[in-house]
This record gives sequence, C-alpha cells and structure tokens, in this order.
Amino acid sequence: MAEHSSPAAAGTAVTVSALRHRYADQLVLDGIDFHLEAGQVLALLGPSGCGKTTLLKLLAGLLPLAAGHGSIDFGARRVAGDGRFLPPEARGLGMVFQDYALWPHMTVGGNVAFALEMRGLPRKQCAPRVAEALAVVGLQGYEQRNPSSLSGGQQQRVALARAIAARPQVLLFDEPLSNLDRDLRDSLCHDIGALLRAMGTTAVYVTHDQEEAFALADRVAVMRGGRIRQLAAPAELLGEPADSGIAEFLQLGTLLPGDAVPHAWHGRGLAPRCDQTAQRLLIPQSALTLHAGGGGLPGEVLGQRYRNGRYHTAVRAAGAPAGLTLLTDQPLRPGQAIELGFDWQRLRWLPHAA
Repeated sequence: MAEHSSPAAAGTAVTVSALRHRYADQLVLDGIDFHLEAGQVLALLGPSGCGKTTLLKLLAGLLPLAAGHGSIDFGARRVAGDGRFLPPEARGLGMVFQDYALWPHMTVGGNVAFALEMRGLPRKQCAPRVAEALAVVGLQGYEQRNPSSLSGGQQQRVALARAIAARPQVLLFDEPLSNLDRDLRDSLCHDIGALLRAMGTTAVYVTHDQEEAFALADRVAVMRGGRIRQLAAPAELLGEPADSGIAEFLQLGTLLPGDAVPHAWHGRGLAPRCDQTAQRLLIPQSALTLHAGGGGLPGEVLGQRYRNGRYHTAVRAAGAPAGLTLLTDQPLRPGQAIELGFDWQRLRWLPHAA
C-alpha cells in the first residue's frame, strides 16, 4: 500500500453490555460484554456459527436489538438498547465485506464517492476525498477504472477506500480477506493493520483465521456457542488459554486428558500428577525441541508441513498416548528417529471447555 497521509479519523470507544440475540427459538448470542477503547482493534475469532457475524451486524445496525437484550454504546452515545435504535448511516461507521459489495455499473471513483454522497457531502467536496482515500490504499489514479477490470485484491482495496473515505469513528470488517489467496491475504492484512494504526480508528474485525486476528488486533475475543470464552491480547491467548477448548481451537499443541496420562509420562517428570480429573494437559509446540546428544524422549517423525518459514512436525513419542507437534527449522523425513527435549515450564493444566 502506498505511503500517503491517511484521511483524518478519530476512533470512539465501543461498549457492549449484556447483549443477547435470538433467531426464532435459537439463542445465538448469550450475554456478550466488552469495552473497546478508542483507537483499539478487536478481532472476533471463532468457527462458523459461533455468533461473530451476528454480533457485527448488531454493531452495524443491520439487525434490530430486541427490548431487554442489552445495549451498544459508541462513546457516550447509545446506538442500540433501552428503546433507542440508530440506523447504520447514523452511527458514523464504515464497513468492509467479504464479497467487496462494489456496484458493477459504477467506476472505482463512483463506488467510493457513493458512500460520501449518502452522507450528504456536496459533490464538489467528494472528488478530493475520493482521490485521498484511493491514494491511501495504493490505487491513486484508478478513479475511472471499472471494478470488473481489477484483481480481487484491488477490488478489496476499493472497498476499503470506500469505507475510510467518510472518515468513520468505527470500522467493521466481515472476513474481508477470506476470498483471497494466502500470499495476498498476508499482504493486505499487513496493509490494513498499518492503515488502522495510522488512522487511529476503532475497529472490529471478524475472522476465523487466527493469524489475521493476531496480526491485526490489540485484543482478540475467542467466541464459541454465542459467548466470548476469552478476551485477551494475542500474547496472553497464546501463553495462557483459559480452557482446553480455546487451546484446541487455536491449535496450540497436544492435549492429553488429566485422568489418563500413563505412569511412564509422570515418571519422566513431564508434569506433576493431576488430582483433578476434569483437566487436560497442554503440551504446546513451543515446549518441544529436537534434542541432540542422547537423554531425550525417543520419537518418530510422522510428517511435516511448511508454513511461514518453519516446519510443523508431527511426532509419535515413546509412551505418549497421542501424537505431538513441534516447530523445527529443518526438514525431517517420515519415519525418522529423533529425540525430544521439553521445557517443563511451558506445560499447562487446563480445565475442560465449558
């Protein structure tokens, strides 16, 4: 993305209290509470059906909030709840969707200007704002192009330009990169993060991709079953998951049942015996290393996959009731005999998911 001064924007705090929502008889959000400081980025992370998109639609005003089902405040202004409901155009927000949502009969400039015109900005003021927004996303001079002539990544940049042109106080993203290939997603993710930091706009970003969430967000809300199971900074989520369900969803390592760890593992000093059977032992990838010189735990390589400069390696270890995973910097062949070392301080006993 080109280096240009960002459109002036100032974020506002977002407060959600006791939010609930039903579709017919199904409760899809059950008591959502969080406070987002002005200028912070919150990622809503979770599998399909966990309620994250419904929550985003309530923030946007695309769904009504039933009486007695909580409240949403943007700064000191209540936008939903207690009998008050502001439509999307009155909330001072911008949205970026998964499918770009560009008008095919309009030029790039027309698509970006449309959002400004809907807010009542005089046409003579739209042109410089459109040019400014397109320059920020690296599409300077594309005003007369047709969206169909652009790549998927360029179309998403047009959608982003449209969202920021109106200088919103809150930006909402609904899985905006999920239709793009991995390399393009990584590039745009970096660009969006840099833009949000430069603008200081408060943002809520829905995704099922933890790499996106951790790269962009100040805090991440892991959702499951219509609830926020843990809300924390990325480093805290990775280092101190609240329960085994979060550790499993984030693929932090191998989980072993606390009441079924073989005696051989205890004998190796891997972890103290757990008296509470409703727990699971997390062996993070970061707790395992290749051990040289003898004295490590014998194991056999099951397979590897290369990702982000490292090899994610599946291993069968002697006496272990389940396969283990670790990160290595070197390729290993399936069936290769290895020895494992452990960092005991990284092992965690976690409660079962609620």
